[in-house]
Amino acid sequence: MSIEQIIRKKVSVAISKLYNQEIEAPSVQLQNTRKDVDGDLTVVVFPYLRFSRKSPEQTAEELGAYLQENVDEVKAFDVVKGFLNLTISTGYWLNVLEDAAAKEQFGYQSADENSPTVMVEYSSPNTNKPLHLGHIRNNLLGFSLGEILKANGKKVVKTNIVNDRGIHICKSMLAWKKWGEGKTPESTGIKGDHLVGDFYVLFDKHYKQEIAELMEQGQSKEDAEKNAPSIVEARELLLKWEAKDPETIKLWEMMNQWVYDGFDITYKELGVDFDKIYYESDTYLVGKDEVLRGLKEGIFHQRDDQSVWADLRNDGLDEKILLRSDGTSVYMTQDIGTAKLRFNDYKIDKMVYVVGNEQNYHFQVLSILLDKLGYDWGKGLHHFSYGMVELPQGKMKSREGTVVDADDLMVEMIDVARKVSEELGKLEGYSKEEANETFKTIALGALKYFILKVDPKKNMLFNPEESIDFNGNTGPFIQYTHARIRSVLRKATDRNIDINYELAGNLELSQKEKELIKSTSLFPSVVKEAGDNYSPALVANYVYDLVKEYNQFYHDHSIIAEENVDVRNMRLVLSETVAKIIKLGMALMGISVPERM
Repeated sequence: MSIEQIIRKKVSVAISKLYNQEIEAPSVQLQNTRKDVDGDLTVVVFPYLRFSRKSPEQTAEELGAYLQENVDEVKAFDVVKGFLNLTISTGYWLNVLEDAAAKEQFGYQSADENSPTVMVEYSSPNTNKPLHLGHIRNNLLGFSLGEILKANGKKVVKTNIVNDRGIHICKSMLAWKKWGEGKTPESTGIKGDHLVGDFYVLFDKHYKQEIAELMEQGQSKEDAEKNAPSIVEARELLLKWEAKDPETIKLWEMMNQWVYDGFDITYKELGVDFDKIYYESDTYLVGKDEVLRGLKEGIFHQRDDQSVWADLRNDGLDEKILLRSDGTSVYMTQDIGTAKLRFNDYKIDKMVYVVGNEQNYHFQVLSILLDKLGYDWGKGLHHFSYGMVELPQGKMKSREGTVVDADDLMVEMIDVARKVSEELGKLEGYSKEEANETFKTIALGALKYFILKVDPKKNMLFNPEESIDFNGNTGPFIQYTHARIRSVLRKATDRNIDINYELAGNLELSQKEKELIKSTSLFPSVVKEAGDNYSPALVANYVYDLVKEYNQFYHDHSIIAEENVDVRNMRLVLSETVAKIIKLGMALMGISVPERM
């Protein structure tokens, strides 16, 4: 039981004993005591004045006296302007440190057979272009959320839905057929997803030229967009695909495989993975069957042009198309089919979709439609909605003028990490291989931390150079502090100093030592809160605060040079515990921390 839980419970008892009134322990308001006054925890007593019928100061004095007499952990109390400030005993904080030091996975919970299963969907790329900056935020948020939910004792299935069918895919295929000259990733040395993306851009270039020519001949823009030869051919290719024309299917499979191979490289470099990958080409027909069942059962309705719609006006929304007049499906149809397959494949208790906030309406509709189709898990879907991420104008290369390529971004990050590290002399004495590996660790740590420290709901601006600053709220600053602590621990080993995890009971703690132990004790509650609120940012900012606290302690206290053996031992245990929590916290964001920098 944490000290906060102990105090809340005892305040509840005190109110009953002193004033003959019952209150719930969770309702007791506790705060960390301000640093300019004595104490560790502050009880807000104003809600109890109606029970005591006394002044805030008198009420606080009575509560403080009761707690000091009846709670072993309360060493002293002080009343300041009606606020009750409690000083917690050194023995309690030393026990907290011993407990944190003893647990290898401190702050983590393990899943068992009764743990709920949560599926987290993220990435969701199209197979007509490489992954971009928006996908990076999506992948990092999804992966981190999965790790945080696992640390909260959930069974987690990380999943991806690849949008591998549709007119956009046919555009790349048609461009390759017409202008590809048999090019392959092997023959060109171009990564597969980039090569297919280049053909998508090439299609768009020819398509726009055709539109312009038709408009010069007198067609309206709308007619020209429909009648341009390239789009007509692309639609014909889509019909061939849907009819399973062997030549078309063969081309589709070949080009998609190029993209999958390219995606795999990017995912591996980014450090994200999936337990199960679904493909829209497999799920859209399942969704179509569900929509037709809904039509037959009167859940949906068909218009004169044969298109199928859901009327959601009674749900406060509007009408939503589910099948076009030619019988082809829309994204919503596919998502219905994917959801059904997932719940057939896994006994899911919760489904979480990591998708940008521009899709808020889509997932609101999906939840309602699944519920109308009779799936009781429909209403339990959670859309993990996040804001957009952009770069400062001109900072990074863009393949199409607006979309920043994920691979280019990671290469640029590693170059920035190399430049900054060399300027600061951080990696002197490293071999070339060690330095390159550390550059990559710093670069990806900077990228991931800079993105994940921001509240997911907010839009954000990503600045590569700012993210690799070795000072401030950045990944490299945290990584460097971890390396500093590991250096201290190596020095202790080199001097044959053994660490004893049973701390001496007669120690006195400085204020900074106590604050640092308090910070370590918060990690389990932060992990829980991050899981409850689907927010990796809570973990990121906690780790930063912990690192700041440690650096203040490190600046003011000797560790190896401390003459008192028991104090030195406690500081080594504290340092090792902080390093462990940094590593555990950063791992929840998919970030590695070097042993030395």
